Amino acid sequence: MGVGGCLVVPWRCLVVLCLRLLFLVPAGVPVRSGDATFPKAMDNVTVRQGESATLRCSVDNRVTRVAWLNRSSILYAGNDKWCLDPRVVLLSNTKTEYSIQIQDVDVYDEGPYTCSVQTDNHPKTSRVHLIVQVSPKIVEISSDISINEGGNISLTCIATGRPDPTITWRHISPKAVGFVSEDEYLEITGITREQSGEYECSASNDVAAPVVRRVKVTVNYPPYISDAKSTGVPVGQKGILQCEASAVPAAEFQWYKDDKRLVEGQKGVKVESKAFFSRLTFFNVSEQDYGNYTCVASNKLGNTNVSIILYEISEPTSSTLFQGPGAVHDGNNGTSRRAGCIGLLPLLLLHLLLKF
Repeated sequence: MGVGGCLVVPWRCLVVLCLRLLFLVPAGVPVRSGDATFPKAMDNVTVRQGESATLRCSVDNRVTRVAWLNRSSILYAGNDKWCLDPRVVLLSNTKTEYSIQIQDVDVYDEGPYTCSVQTDNHPKTSRVHLIVQVSPKIVEISSDISINEGGNISLTCIATGRPDPTITWRHISPKAVGFVSEDEYLEITGITREQSGEYECSASNDVAAPVVRRVKVTVNYPPYISDAKSTGVPVGQKGILQCEASAVPAAEFQWYKDDKRLVEGQKGVKVESKAFFSRLTFFNVSEQDYGNYTCVASNKLGNTNVSIILYEISEPTSSTLFQGPGAVHDGNNGTSRRAGCIGLLPLLLLHLLLKF
């Protein structure tokens, strides 16, 4: 319902009112906005929902009566308010302008408004159309979703607004480029793990800043071991074997040696597992610790394993540690230098004798 809501009057006044209305706005009077001699209303008025709309009608000294109507309902006739809506107020009623204001405008206020005037000759009207713009609002959006790799998903984003908002989807990811959809619906077939993450729905219509909401898409896939290297450690030293795996949900790790599972708390060995890696630590490697170890990563979608070898290497000696390329060593090298100098002396004397 718009701002119509007219005041109910006693039946005694009904005949008088009908005559006045008939005189003020006779049936069949056309809109004559093109008449240069006719006092014109303003052009179409566009306001945002919640703002105030001012409707103005220019008049002159030929006008004897004036009124504003919304469709078939009288809002104001002269200084008299005929509607019950408290949001409608009279702004001015002068010899040059007759204007009203509709406060806190809503969508149901949109539509035609008529300025009707009575001159010495006959009634004339002019119409203005009130356009109400509404900021975009997302009224429905898909919930967060979890799906296995290779499956299909459909995301929905429904928004309202005036004018109708434009809806776009984009993948919030460093590798994603541009929009993935310019529609209310986003379809992904054969989804991959790279397509997991957040998807943002944006609704915009230039009335206000775009509104955005996000949906989280989780793509489940079986474990994949990305890094595992064999390690050489001297006897008596600390040794570490590490196994890294990618999986959703996160993988659970197990370590085996010769089909025997290694568990936390075993003497001399520590098993430490996090979301994406597992570490096997030997605090004092013995001969019995060397050999082949198996790292197993598993989740509800599957499992995988890799073999890692802990092998023995020689412990570095002090001479190995301090000797390097270009190093100068003491000992016999000093004596060799002196002997080389003495050997050159006879050759120098012979050269001098031949010269003289």
